[in-house]
Amino acid sequence: MIYRLGLVGYPLEHSRSPELHHGFLRACGLDGEYRLYPVPPNDENGLRRLLNSLRGGEIHGLNVTIPHKERAAKLADRLTPAAKAIGAVNTLWAENGVLWGDNTDAPGFWEDLSEKWPAAVRGGLALVLGAGGAARAVVYALAAHGWRVWVAARRREQAEGLCARRGCAVVEWGERAAAAASANLVVNATPVGMHPKVEESPLPAETRWNAATAVYDLVYNPPVTALVAAAREAGAPAFTGFGMLVRQARLAFTRWTGCKMLEAALPAEISGSE
Repeated sequence: MIYRLGLVGYPLEHSRSPELHHGFLRACGLDGEYRLYPVPPNDENGLRRLLNSLRGGEIHGLNVTIPHKERAAKLADRLTPAAKAIGAVNTLWAENGVLWGDNTDAPGFWEDLSEKWPAAVRGGLALVLGAGGAARAVVYALAAHGWRVWVAARRREQAEGLCARRGCAVVEWGERAAAAASANLVVNATPVGMHPKVEESPLPAETRWNAATAVYDLVYNPPVTALVAAAREAGAPAFTGFGMLVRQARLAFTRWTGCKMLEAALPAEISGSE
């Protein structure tokens, strides 16, 4: 069998998913390809056509990234319990013409955060920046492990919708810097700071850092974002989202192929990256 896999989202120039999944295919001894499918934010017909190709067997598995995670969840025929609770998907596949959606972002995020920052298991107060599909997965994971969560987003109504589902509290976008100083953990679930606008940060420059506040930036390109650099300069533990990318990708790949990827099976050029 030749596996036809891919990623849908926009933009996709920064993505390292093809590198990861081609490594997985080699490690598992499988034939296949992993392609990028850029679909602009307002092109719902293009997204539907791509998902119909998955339903029809022309594609065997799709990852979903910004800005289509919530829309893809609505277009799927069935959702796993986690994806239904989160309201967003990052993994799609078809069974007998039925389009299924799952969310491997939530376990991927928690596994990476708790490994890099063991204090995460104690819980606390987290500030999540953003309220889209990635933020939904992060809030779900944190709440499932006993964290209290604040959410700040430019679109307040989006944050209110998320917190109505998950029981978190909304913080005004303009008050996010003060909220960050009070939190035990700050998670950036927005694309701010992503290549090519690497000088940008989701927190203002005047943010007063607490060295005891951990920072996790879901952005992984560049390898050290402006947000992570500022936090580290203040002495705070800070991490980018590359580990989460690897973990969610491994879970998705196993879902599609049945091959379980171990950390040791990752290609050398990927496994040590941060």
